[in-house]
Amino acid sequence: MFSLISRLLVAALLFGANFSPTFAEDKTLTVFAAASMKNALDDIDAAYTAKTGVKVAASYAASSALARQIEQGAPADVFLSADTDWMDYATRKKTINDATRVNLLGNKIVLIAPRDSTTANVAIGAGFDLARLAGDGRIATGDVQAVPVGKYAKAALEKLGAWEAAAPKFAMADSVRAALTLVSRKEAALGIVYETDAKVDPGVKIVGVFPEGSHPAIIYPVAATTTAKPETGGYLDFLRSTTARTIFEKYGFTALTRPST
Repeated sequence: MFSLISRLLVAALLFGANFSPTFAEDKTLTVFAAASMKNALDDIDAAYTAKTGVKVAASYAASSALARQIEQGAPADVFLSADTDWMDYATRKKTINDATRVNLLGNKIVLIAPRDSTTANVAIGAGFDLARLAGDGRIATGDVQAVPVGKYAKAALEKLGAWEAAAPKFAMADSVRAALTLVSRKEAALGIVYETDAKVDPGVKIVGVFPEGSHPAIIYPVAATTTAKPETGGYLDFLRSTTARTIFEKYGFTALTRPST
């Protein structure tokens, strides 16, 4: 009799453990990612959830804003930056686990115009006169002091000798997607954004591509934060998987790692 009672008690304890509210609660990872990653990462997150059952809540903004939010205690598990500078910033602030850091993707910056603009086939090189090309219109890009795409744009224009004349015409946006919207809505005559952004907005067209040597290499590093949940490692592995790589490349990113699976 004692043995039967013991078995019933053990079964009850196991049943209670398996169906406790904490155990049954859905697992969710919070990802802070550069705005330019939204379309590709939304698809990748959906694929990850379908495979693992782990949900992903993604927050998109300029890398500068996200790094500072994490520094201020925002509950993120993953930080995906559009440049190495802001990941370096997070490293200095000790908000990421540097051992998990990987240079995940590459990209290009391009010159865009509204879809129905007469501007086309712009040769971007030394002596490129962006100010003249913009005429009386504005040129949209991210804030050149903080937003990665703006920093890349300014570096390229300085290298090509076009920054000084064009600087007064710039409309600085708080993210690359905000700059893209200004051109798509024809509130700016031209814009400098990532190639991947230009490809997802039917309201704009690419009219020129900046030479790679005109600016620092565009690198997207990813890392877990110091407060990341245990499931984060699996997510970081998935970002390097063949499935994720295929999606990233579909949107125009260049994979910088070998597939993990």
